[in-house]
Amino acid sequence: MTSRRTFIRNVGLSLLIYPHIARAQRTGEPWRVGFLAPGARPPNGSPPAPLREALQSLGYTEGNNISYEGRWAEGRGERLRDLAAELALRKVDLIVALGGPAAEAAKQMSSTTPIIVLNAGDVVETGLVASLARPGGNVTGINDPAAVLSAKRLEMLNEFMPGAKRVAVLWNAGNHAMTLRYREIEKAAKIRGMSIDPLGVREPDDFDAALAAMTRSRPDAVMMLTDALTNLNRQRVLDYVSAHKIPAMYEFGYVVRGGGLISYGSDDGENFKLVANYVAKVLRGAKPADLPVEQPNRYFLVINLKTAKDLGLDIPQSLLLRADEVIQ
Repeated sequence: MTSRRTFIRNVGLSLLIYPHIARAQRTGEPWRVGFLAPGARPPNGSPPAPLREALQSLGYTEGNNISYEGRWAEGRGERLRDLAAELALRKVDLIVALGGPAAEAAKQMSSTTPIIVLNAGDVVETGLVASLARPGGNVTGINDPAAVLSAKRLEMLNEFMPGAKRVAVLWNAGNHAMTLRYREIEKAAKIRGMSIDPLGVREPDDFDAALAAMTRSRPDAVMMLTDALTNLNRQRVLDYVSAHKIPAMYEFGYVVRGGGLISYGSDDGENFKLVANYVAKVLRGAKPADLPVEQPNRYFLVINLKTAKDLGLDIPQSLLLRADEVIQ
């Protein structure tokens, strides 16, 4: 019986030796777009609607000239390499990888299949690409400038809580991209004379210990970094900070719409439009190595006034005036 490790190695070698097999476009058949994500499989088993809709607007219609092969790790990062191998066996024409671990798994599986990445952190620092202007290899996509964003989020947190001195940072310590982001927060906090309580988690059971640590030593505020693990467990965090009246900063607006206090980050809907442009270019013959990595077009500040009221906080007018969305 072939072991899983041997299976993965053999698939990878076959793609390195016979790249034309992986990239051959089948005459009269639709392009096959693979989608790899670490999170939960949606009920319809399809990649996110914003991606499919953006591709449709570019002339790629499902059931006509494009089809999708989606794989989700259901929060179990160790499954990503096997799932990437499955996509390789399906001979997808490219892979859209959501998150750093998915991008790394796809890259390890093939050096020839084009890979478009989103929410994968700082793609240069993580080694996914050689540079933003000249990615090299088979990976390109959207970059998250960790240093700039981390400093900006901490600045906003400090703006509406000028007395905050200790900030707990909750992140997936098993995700290299998130760990790099955490380190940037440490640097920014040091400049501002703030201290950081590191709350690294690696699996769902670790959240109990992280929340217990905040109970033993209450921070002035919390920052949660978002990847598949923290996202799948975000309601536990929202419930905890609400019950203990602790202000928290998040990275995406949907967390604030779900009851969080404040977020600053890009919008996945807009980012998927950028990803769709990359997909279209690759399907038309462009090589990822020649497609510069892009930054999100905009970053959005979202504030939940109801949550602020529940926490007994007054949001500074300066922040409210800059907000892109205010939830009453």
